[in-house]
Amino acid sequence: MPDIWWKADPQDLHRLADRVSSVYVERSHLDRDENAVVIINKQQTVRVPAAMVAVMLLGPGTRVTHGAIRLLADSGTAICWVGEQGVRMYAAGLGPSRGAGLLQRQAWLVTRPKERLAVARAMYGKRFPGEDVSGLTMQQLRGREGARVRKIYRAQSQRTGVPWNGRVYKPGDPHTAGDDLNRSLSAANAALYGICHAVITGLGASPGLGFVHTGSAISFVLDIADLYKADYTIPLAFDLAAKGLTDERDARLGLRDHIARDKLLNRIVADTKALLTPDGIDIEEAEAHLLWDEHLGAVPGGTNWSSPTSEPSEFGMADEHIAVIGPELDENGPAR
Repeated sequence: MPDIWWKADPQDLHRLADRVSSVYVERSHLDRDENAVVIINKQQTVRVPAAMVAVMLLGPGTRVTHGAIRLLADSGTAICWVGEQGVRMYAAGLGPSRGAGLLQRQAWLVTRPKERLAVARAMYGKRFPGEDVSGLTMQQLRGREGARVRKIYRAQSQRTGVPWNGRVYKPGDPHTAGDDLNRSLSAANAALYGICHAVITGLGASPGLGFVHTGSAISFVLDIADLYKADYTIPLAFDLAAKGLTDERDARLGLRDHIARDKLLNRIVADTKALLTPDGIDIEEAEAHLLWDEHLGAVPGGTNWSSPTSEPSEFGMADEHIAVIGPELDENGPAR
C-alpha cells in the first residue's frame, strides 16, 4: 500500500517552527503529557506539542483519552475522525479557542450575490482551463458543466468499453440505486466527500456554506468535491466496472490509492484556501476570544476594560503534513 500522501518522518516534529496542517494517526493510542499529545504504538512513541497542530485526523484503530481531547480543544486544534488514510469523514470536533477568520470570510462571500457569483465562477473556471467564464451567468455555467460531464461519461465509456446509460442516484440511499457502474460511482463520490469534508473542517471553514450548492449541511463539501470528480471518481468507477469489481469497498480503496499517488489532499487544501482568500488576502488566525466593537471591529475578550489591555497573540500555519501509523494488528488489517 502506498504511503499516506502527506507522510513525513514523525521525528521531524521538533524541527517544525510553525503549525503543521495536519497529523494523521492510525492504529495508535493518544494520551496527554503536560502540554503535549503522546502518540503510542508498538513501534514508536511520538510527542506532539498540541499548539503546533491545526487538525488531528484520527484513523482506524485509534484510541484517545479525555485528557488528550481536552488539550487539543484548548489549543484550538480541530479533531476529525476519518477512515483509513483520510477517506471518509465520520465526525469532527472543534475547541472553543479556535479562530473564526476563514469562516467569517466564507460567510461574507456567500451572503453577497456579487462576491458569491465570483467564487462560483472561479470554481467553474477550474473545470474549463483557458476559457473566460467571467461574464457567464449561473444558468450558463450550469449548462456548460452539464455538457462537460456528459462528454466525460461518453469518453470513459468508449475508453473502457463499459456501457453508459445515464446517472441514477437515489438521495439517502445512493449505494442501492442504478446498475453496478452507478453504485461504484456513488461509493467513490461518498469517499471523496469524506476527504473534502475533513479538509474543510480542519481549515476552520463551514461545510454548509456552499457557493454553487445550497440547502445541505455539506453544500461546500459538494462544491469542492465537484472539482475532482472528472479526474478521480468517474474514471475509477468505469475502471472498476470494466474489471467486474462491484463492491463499495473496491471503490473506496481504489480512490484511497489514487489520492495517495497524486497527493490530492495538498491540492484540496490549496484550492479551498484560494477560493475563499483570493488575491493574496491573508486570514489571520488571531486569538479567538474577541469582542465585537462598532468602531474598531474587534477587541480582546476576557479583559477588564477598566484597565489597559494587551494585544492578542497570533500563530501561523505551515503546509507540512505528518502521519503516525502503528503496525498491522492482524492478518486482515484494520477496520475501514
